[in-house]
Amino acid sequence: MIKKLISLVLNKRYELKKKLWLIKAKYTGISSYGKGLYIGGKCDFEANIKVGDNVNFNGIKIVGKGYVNIGNNFHSGIECMIITDNHNYEGKEIPYDDTYIYKTINIEDNVWIGNRVLICGNTTIGEGAIIAAGSVVTKNIPPFAIVGGNPAKIIKYRDIEHYQKLKEQKKFH
Repeated sequence: MIKKLISLVLNKRYELKKKLWLIKAKYTGISSYGKGLYIGGKCDFEANIKVGDNVNFNGIKIVGKGYVNIGNNFHSGIECMIITDNHNYEGKEIPYDDTYIYKTINIEDNVWIGNRVLICGNTTIGEGAIIAAGSVVTKNIPPFAIVGGNPAKIIKYRDIEHYQKLKEQKKFH
């Protein structure tokens, strides 16, 4: 009986935390989002962010004043970071001045990024791409690519025929 009560209290606490994270997302950097936005861990949103349907943030930090566009059915691992601006190292002071260079990041539909992935500005991650845990994305990732490493390099490509079949059947996680 006590175990059930503790479990119920912990579940209610988790649900309340989840609602607070969603409220924070609404009133910080996320300017628009579709149906089914899920925030399943501690997330911070500073940038100008637009997200599609069925987006799953599981512990991500999106920093800077640049722009992030995330398509439908996106999933992130924990402790991921997206950086949308840089200090201006060619400004009036060294090592950098007090101005920033704003960047844009586009993440297309059905992208999965693993734990502790770092995505740098002015990059596009193509539809259906998978970014392995610990990767650093510094350049565009083509559609259906599976990449890993620092900097992220193509390991292989998804089975596009299988991917398209699942997409047509609307089998989204």
